[in-house]
Amino acid sequence: MAKQTIFGRISTLVRANINQLIDNAEDPQKMLDQLVRDYTNNIADAKTAIAQTIGNVRLLEQDHEEDKKAAVEWGQKAANASTAADKYRAEGKTAEADKFDNLAKIAIGKQIAAEQEVKDAEPNLASQNEAVEKLKAGLAGMEQKLEELRSKRDNLVARSKTAEAQSKVNDALGNIDVLDPTSDLGRFEEKVRREEAKVLGQQELQSSSLDAQFESLEDVGKDAEVEARLAALKSGGSSSL
Repeated sequence: MAKQTIFGRISTLVRANINQLIDNAEDPQKMLDQLVRDYTNNIADAKTAIAQTIGNVRLLEQDHEEDKKAAVEWGQKAANASTAADKYRAEGKTAEADKFDNLAKIAIGKQIAAEQEVKDAEPNLASQNEAVEKLKAGLAGMEQKLEELRSKRDNLVARSKTAEAQSKVNDALGNIDVLDPTSDLGRFEEKVRREEAKVLGQQELQSSSLDAQFESLEDVGKDAEVEARLAALKSGGSSSL
């Protein structure tokens, strides 16, 4: 699977206007949680694809090693056949010698084919291993981004809850009639003064009533003196001042 294909879905997700999605979401926390889930699932898909790619490369490497072994084995068979041919030829057994020389040629042909396969596979294996290393690095980067995403999600959720709580506090404070406490004391002092004034008024009223009574007594005395002086005049006496 090509690298672009493996990372295609994740690249699309990263390029998305996440801020706009969050702003338009009715519940930003749910949006962030869904984003983490999507990213996690995409990484899981990428892991599966990368694992398959690595598996294929390892199979190619196994085949490559088998070709190397085959080349060595066919070379050894060619050498053994050639040795046998030389032995038979030294013994004058030409037919046997030719037979083993032909076997040596066949083995050499097999050796050459195996060596060619080894040679042809090496550039492809190098390229495949390079791609695997890039895929591993890309996967490690995605996992790191996922951890960053989770951390940012947790931080944003915490900040959102703090802001929501502060907003509720501010709303509560806004509904309270916050006044200077001294004004409450002032109103209480004014009430006390009115009570004191009432008592003073009552006392003054009572005092006025007593003064009136004493004044009435003085009036009675004056009337008695007037009557006495009038009686003295009538009797021919003089009135004393």
